[in-house]
Amino acid sequence: MVFCLKDSGRRSTIRATVGALVLAASLSGCSSSTGGEPPCFPPAYSLTPTTAAPGQSVTVAAPDAGCNPRYGNNARIQVSVTDATGVEVVNTTSAMNDAGGFTYTFVVPARTAAGDAAVTAVPYNIDWCDDTGRNNRVAGAGDVRLERVSCVMPMKPLTVTR
Repeated sequence: MVFCLKDSGRRSTIRATVGALVLAASLSGCSSSTGGEPPCFPPAYSLTPTTAAPGQSVTVAAPDAGCNPRYGNNARIQVSVTDATGVEVVNTTSAMNDAGGFTYTFVVPARTAAGDAAVTAVPYNIDWCDDTGRNNRVAGAGDVRLERVSCVMPMKPLTVTR
């Protein structure tokens, strides 16, 4: 994209072109930080089966990421299930490998309301939604509480039957 300013000459045209490219890269959320790796989002997870009754097992799983998220040896995935009435019936963490792969199986609780439930699975206690264009994995964060940045919570539907 080139913006030409009337009577401003070649320098203004070049500046406008560079500015437009920088703006486009920043809006995409896919630029890499200087000297670092490009952003690495958590791998997409799956739910099997997608329909279950209370007492039945459901598996939430994700393959290793195709990039290098560097979650660490003690990485955890936070899995939650919110039933059709908005009640959170599962909220736990499970092991996740350094590349984001995991498998977690839960039993649908007896108190789960029938209808459409929502299952979420996100890396635990880190800024998993890296839409800033740099790798936000914080080494040695200690007691620092990290907040998610602006993105949509990944969710998979689970139909609960009776």
